[in-house]
Amino acid sequence: MEIKYKDTAVSSKKSFGQNFLVDSNISRKIVRSAEIAEHDNVIEIGPGFGSLTKIISEVMPRFTCVELDHKLADFISREFPNVNLISDDFLKVDLAKLAETKPLTVLGNIPYAITSPILFKLIENRAHIDRAVLMMQDEVARRLTAEPKTKQYGILAVQLQAFGKPEYLFKVPKTVFKPRPEVESAVVRIDFSKPVEIKNPSEFQTFVRTAFRMRRKTLANNLKGKYDVSALAPEVLKKRAEAFSVTEFVALYEQV
Repeated sequence: MEIKYKDTAVSSKKSFGQNFLVDSNISRKIVRSAEIAEHDNVIEIGPGFGSLTKIISEVMPRFTCVELDHKLADFISREFPNVNLISDDFLKVDLAKLAETKPLTVLGNIPYAITSPILFKLIENRAHIDRAVLMMQDEVARRLTAEPKTKQYGILAVQLQAFGKPEYLFKVPKTVFKPRPEVESAVVRIDFSKPVEIKNPSEFQTFVRTAFRMRRKTLANNLKGKYDVSALAPEVLKKRAEAFSVTEFVALYEQV
């Protein structure tokens, strides 16, 4: 499907997950949720035709946009000359370098196709990020903020809630996009400013993935042969990973 705005036309690419936000009220609500101030260090993921970019630019004299689509990157550079434009894949961008002067505030209507890789990149770079406000698939948003003992609660929820504080803000209808997506969307805010102290965070992430390796299996089955579980009580080992809160997961990790 070809989408045209002003003098630029692009064919919406499924591989890029391109669904363009066309409702300025939603754009304002997203930017307002980020509580940005003039001197914040802001980066926008995938500005597209500038729906969020325009609102951000009303607050920020200068900020960074990362756009992979070359036509859209050219459009953004013309329409918003004060923007520091990076024409590249966000997953390849050096966030530490961008955060040299100040932690980042990240905004974006992120591509559904690469939502999880983007979220894991934010987790990995949490030391360089203050907060993020992102629009994503509603199902994923609910998984991020899920509570223990629910179907949505899993690896992503535990890892993100361990290293940040995700908050489900509001649902976004399909009708405010072109082309219209097949799924509902939602906006989530993630605060990385007060992370939980975890020894060897990458090992903790591996532990969480292992614990959820086979969702219907018990902790004993999933951890067997990979961790020394002798310090864990038998009643604990009989439970499934989804039964444990993030705090409990950290405690389990510290015992194996």
